[in-house]
Amino acid sequence: MTLSLDPSAFILEGGSVGVLLIHGFTGSTTEMRLVGEYLNQHDITVSAPCLPGHGTTIEDLNQRQWSDWSSHIAEEAANLQSRCETVFVCGLSLGSLLSLYLAANVSNLAGAIIYSPAIMKPDIRRHLLPIIKYLVRQLPKPEDKFTDPKAGARLWSYDAYPVAAANEVMKFIKHVIRCLPQVACPILIIHSTADDIIHPDGAQFVHDQVGSTEKEIVTLHNSGHVLTLDSEWEKVAEQTYQFILKHISSA
Repeated sequence: MTLSLDPSAFILEGGSVGVLLIHGFTGSTTEMRLVGEYLNQHDITVSAPCLPGHGTTIEDLNQRQWSDWSSHIAEEAANLQSRCETVFVCGLSLGSLLSLYLAANVSNLAGAIIYSPAIMKPDIRRHLLPIIKYLVRQLPKPEDKFTDPKAGARLWSYDAYPVAAANEVMKFIKHVIRCLPQVACPILIIHSTADDIIHPDGAQFVHDQVGSTEKEIVTLHNSGHVLTLDSEWEKVAEQTYQFILKHISSA
């Protein structure tokens, strides 16, 4: 955790095209700051909400349920749609799940950009979370891995895993998987082969399961899980912007 960083929500005013940027589990809006500023420089209105229980304390996050996150994002999306003619949603990790869930339940999104989809978890300990949450409140969290040695200084996140909240993420994954066929808007999925947090087949799984007819995968090879802050963040931002340009007219 870098104490000098601000983990709270931010809005960057721009034109009639809006993008909702959703950060990941135990992270904060700092994960979306570089991409958000890049898009805003191209006259896009950016809204980056802070998920309930994030940017505060681990104890606070452990009190939250997945519905708290999804309802908050639904409200933020509605607020953005009231100000912008066209709205896209982008999300990282847990944010990718929330983006997919929103896209499945909101029919007028212009598109969804999915970063590091956490739809399949490789860690077998996930099956033990319903039991572990009654025994311990938090577990040690390994240091975030970046290929860019300066990337860590851009990130505000918790330094431990809140177990009860992690169990809520596992519950949410099941709901998101069931609703993937309902996703109809254009989808861009960006992931990295150097990401050791999510399942390596997660991006392809999302691609194959969503109901969208327009969908594509961009594969990176020199970024960790938080690819919006790592060595290839500019490529992530550029791919996001080009996707938005491509689908503005159709929206």
